[in-house]
Amino acid sequence: MASASPSQGSLLLQKQLKDLCKKPVDGFSAGLVDECNLFEWSVTIIGPPDTLYDGGFFNAIMSFPQNYPNSPPTVKFTSEMWHPNVYSDGKVCISILHPPGDDPNGYELASERWSPVHTVESIMLSIISMLSSPNDESPANVEAAKEWRDNRDEFKKKVSRCVRRSQEMT
Repeated sequence: MASASPSQGSLLLQKQLKDLCKKPVDGFSAGLVDECNLFEWSVTIIGPPDTLYDGGFFNAIMSFPQNYPNSPPTVKFTSEMWHPNVYSDGKVCISILHPPGDDPNGYELASERWSPVHTVESIMLSIISMLSSPNDESPANVEAAKEWRDNRDEFKKKVSRCVRRSQEMT
């Protein structure tokens, strides 16, 4: 019996993994959670220099749908994270991870949302950028966004605690 041929998604993910192993990108590392599953990656994001997250090592799981690259992956921090664009369960909320097409809420342009041209690298660089400059206009974590706007000192304290905890876990 012939085995099923690999999907377009698994071939793309295999190539991206190989490229990242050959030429690592500053700011993050990525690998598979389990060698047998190309659709679930373990990533570590290094807190960007000169930001509140500087010095932190934040772990996340990137899960790709079977119809990748037509649909976006989800990215969920497993490290504690206090940020306006990260839900309390750790799920990252940025435009490029939203399904393609028009935004039902009217906040985002279709061009800002998921497109099959995005790669693990472009997603990770967008998350690093998100850590550097939070978007408090349409927050995933309303409390963090409110603190970011109105009580920056308290926000900084919570982020510092997340950074310290992330360093203890490495």
